[in-house]
Amino acid sequence: MESIKAIGFDLFNTLITADEGAVDEAVRRLIGRLHQEGLDFDDETFCSIYRKTSLEFIARAERNGIETHNRFWVSATLQKLGLHINPDDHRIAYALVSYFSAFFDYCHLIPKTVSMLDCVRSEYRLAMLSNFTHAPACRALVNYFGLSAFFDVILVSGELGYRKPHPDVFNRLVDKLNVERDSVIYVGDNPEADVIGAFNAGIKPVWFTYAKDKRIEMVPGERDREVIKPEFDVITVRDWDSFLEIL
Repeated sequence: MESIKAIGFDLFNTLITADEGAVDEAVRRLIGRLHQEGLDFDDETFCSIYRKTSLEFIARAERNGIETHNRFWVSATLQKLGLHINPDDHRIAYALVSYFSAFFDYCHLIPKTVSMLDCVRSEYRLAMLSNFTHAPACRALVNYFGLSAFFDVILVSGELGYRKPHPDVFNRLVDKLNVERDSVIYVGDNPEADVIGAFNAGIKPVWFTYAKDKRIEMVPGERDREVIKPEFDVITVRDWDSFLEIL
């Protein structure tokens, strides 16, 4: 790949993974904080409604490309329980801090991620582009794992307003990297959002199959998700050693 000048990376299941119980623990912490804020409801009923509601919001966001946010899911769930709490209510904001705190305990770097980034940063401009509803938590996670210093650009869908595979986010990636579009590759695990999304935006995709090979959920908490595979030839790598080989 002699013409490549910049590399974009996804975050979840590309640089880090989340343990299977991450979302369940996050929801448990969310509920606990809502109770601390004086909201009374049945926990099991909340969990059932919240899961269905969040999936509905995510599905809508994936259809129209407009990013959603957890505060809307929580507010809608509470309203279905008869508690009319606005999405911007401070009690929901505090509860979401507790929710996202679980990911710091339940996420891990994929092996050799740091050494790979250290190896390539002197040769290429690097960017991270993540579908993450709550940008402050995403940036905090990247800092927590010591990854921020490797990237020239960090883009989060929660700040952009759109999510992959919407072309606007990939166009922003190219603009921020300030290189020619055909000199960028994008590495991610999600065939639809990362691979097909990058391809449709004129960017060379690299499908990172580490999580798929190890049967790690594509999106934490979404166990029954249908996978749409690319209908074109795509470079596939299973780990960072094989990625460095193709470079």
